[in-house]
Amino acid sequence: MSGKKIWVIILIALTLLCIWFFYANRNSKNLTFRQKLLKAAYPLLIIFSPKKQGNKPADNTIIKAPVNIYDYIVTLNNGTSLPLSSFKGKKLLLVNTASHCGYTPQYDALEKISVQYKNNLAVIAFPANDFKEQEPEDDAAIAQFCSINYNISFPIAQKSSVIKGAYQNQVFQWLSNPQLNGWNNKEPDWNFCKFLIDEQGNLMATFPSATTPDAKEIINAINQ
Repeated sequence: MSGKKIWVIILIALTLLCIWFFYANRNSKNLTFRQKLLKAAYPLLIIFSPKKQGNKPADNTIIKAPVNIYDYIVTLNNGTSLPLSSFKGKKLLLVNTASHCGYTPQYDALEKISVQYKNNLAVIAFPANDFKEQEPEDDAAIAQFCSINYNISFPIAQKSSVIKGAYQNQVFQWLSNPQLNGWNNKEPDWNFCKFLIDEQGNLMATFPSATTPDAKEIINAINQ
């Protein structure tokens, strides 16, 4: 192949990448250039992310939690309190989130399923700065970011830590301690890990970052 043809191919590829960059960010507002790059690259990230398995009890059994998750109260990012007991009879999908992560576009799918399955599912986001400092914003900025870029209608918790340690959010203490939840000891290993709780408050399954919120395995579990 001649040098001229190679340069033509490179030019076409760069043009297509620029078109995709602007298309992917057509509704983006007040994003940094890095955030826009991450948003445009998200489809490739999902394709090439390592295919980690989620976690669930053997034989898909439901293990009754020794400690009732409905005893917990979530502090939202506007300072109000949200008792988890208000979601009795619904499944809960709890997700640790970040605004500057390659998986941040999953907010779109989280909003989609929260609306589509609103009669039997509640989604709650837990912003955290635990992984590569990808959530540096304060609560007000996080709320604004989620509202103007993803039109989020589901609850967003106050920014906290979700990994094990002295400052771990109490809900994530429950999610990652088998003495509390009955079987799971794994904390989130990156942003946008997902924890599904059944209608009786028992932990059903966990899903890794690369499993999109509208993936078949999550939707099947919601409909279970």
